[in-house]
Amino acid sequence: MSDESIKAKQTAYDAKVEKVIAKNPERKNLTYNRLYTSLDLENFDYERKLGFPGDYPYTRGVQPTMYRGRFWTMRMYAGFSTAEESNKRYRYLIESGATGLSCAFDLPTQIGYDSDDAIAEGEVGKVGVAIDSLADMEILFNGIDLGKVSTSMTINAPASVLLAMYIAVAEKQGVALEQLKGTIQNDILKEYAARGTYIFPPKPSMRLITNIFEYCSKNVPKWNTISISGYHIREAGSTASQEIAFTIADGIAYVEAAIKAGLNVDDFAGRLSFFWNAHNNVLEEVAKFRASRRIWARIMKERFSATNPKSMMLRFHTQTAGSMLTAQQPANNIVRVALQTAAAVLGGTQSLHTNSQDEALALPTEDSVRVALRTQQIVAYESGLADVVDPLAGSYFIEALTDKIEQEAMAYIEKIDELGGAVVAIEKGYIQREIQESAYKWQMEVESKQRIIVGVNQFQIQEKAAEGLLRVDSSVGELQKQKLANLRAKRDNEAVKAKLAMLEKAAGEEETNLMPVILEAVKVYATLGEICGVLRKVFGEYEAHVSL
Repeated sequence: MSDESIKAKQTAYDAKVEKVIAKNPERKNLTYNRLYTSLDLENFDYERKLGFPGDYPYTRGVQPTMYRGRFWTMRMYAGFSTAEESNKRYRYLIESGATGLSCAFDLPTQIGYDSDDAIAEGEVGKVGVAIDSLADMEILFNGIDLGKVSTSMTINAPASVLLAMYIAVAEKQGVALEQLKGTIQNDILKEYAARGTYIFPPKPSMRLITNIFEYCSKNVPKWNTISISGYHIREAGSTASQEIAFTIADGIAYVEAAIKAGLNVDDFAGRLSFFWNAHNNVLEEVAKFRASRRIWARIMKERFSATNPKSMMLRFHTQTAGSMLTAQQPANNIVRVALQTAAAVLGGTQSLHTNSQDEALALPTEDSVRVALRTQQIVAYESGLADVVDPLAGSYFIEALTDKIEQEAMAYIEKIDELGGAVVAIEKGYIQREIQESAYKWQMEVESKQRIIVGVNQFQIQEKAAEGLLRVDSSVGELQKQKLANLRAKRDNEAVKAKLAMLEKAAGEEETNLMPVILEAVKVYATLGEICGVLRKVFGEYEAHVSL
């Protein structure tokens, strides 16, 4: 059918629609066009925009057969209380069919303080597991073969220390470092922009990140050295286009820093990974995932002259949207998570974590975690969504929306380039303001009921107080303090003092890679707080300042 013929039929269709909506008006505030046709894909270049799965620009996926040969890694984010308690949960998840672990750390661990530090009071073990030393990491993975499991660790500012602890445990288990598989989040820029668990200023933080790139490229080749995270940017209130734009801008900054440090792009870029959010709008999310792959492939090829195909592949982990969970009618969250799971799978994720229905209220119970994992397994084995590679490709709407999101994201990236890059854009408050404005707009739409949240601003019911929630006992803090006291009494404190002195000296030498030095300190049971304390002394601490 020719374009002229389609235009004529479109005109006839529009006339018919006008008569229908005169009697039955459409819903207000709908974002997209009513109908998409081939006219919306004018001059569509299949090879440039789509290609084939496993081929540049990877719009259709990074693997030729995607899930037909192997499903995505099914991770469940877990960690609470002590290493002993979290170890039990990890074993339970593995027995239930999880194929990867995803570690949550408590707030003191995330910002580099030991559990017996005054600043940690009341926060130990609350939002994740408390890890103070190699002794805790040994307990955390007791009975779990690190040569067989893939582990993701949501840790940023002290990522080098936690990775060193993981490596030390693997060595004690007799696992070759070449076998280790997993990811550290290690994305400090999004902490400055959206989340807040930073320690050091940007320059030394970027040094630590590039040190990890270099160390792992030579010693732990299967390890994903960074998970450049859009998840928290979206949780803070960004749009889908902003999520991938600001995250890819951060990715550009990391690549530039690594190249400036003397690394060859094809030596490290293949181990970069991304972390996306899966929201409720299924089709928008699918288009977002596809657009992100295409943007990254072009940037790596055209901007950084990468030649290795793996350097151009945007591989990503997905987590369903915590901000979309509701405390009201929490059972409805099972449906939301199922839709978000479908979006991630249709969009071609490499691994996935599904939130539990009760996480808007507390840490998830074992029963709710099982339902969340079963959601992934039902989508994998029963839905048929994993049976075809990129099944929505060619949809007029999906292709038009993928193009639209790509264009919007690229406009943001170009603006950030004009400002001087992601670090400068964050220091000037540009990215933060854009996120805040989007979050405010969303909230106004919810409050005015332009945006309906089932059970929250419409379809409410009278509910009883939630029962059976998981609570972390306040005694965890005291237990961790006692464990630290015992550790310091038994370890070789002279060896610890010597290794920390070596670290202080190395930190002052900008050309020195700190990973081997941190690993040596970890092995003599220097604590997280002691190591980060030395680095604080040399590097200083970051103080947020937004220029308005």
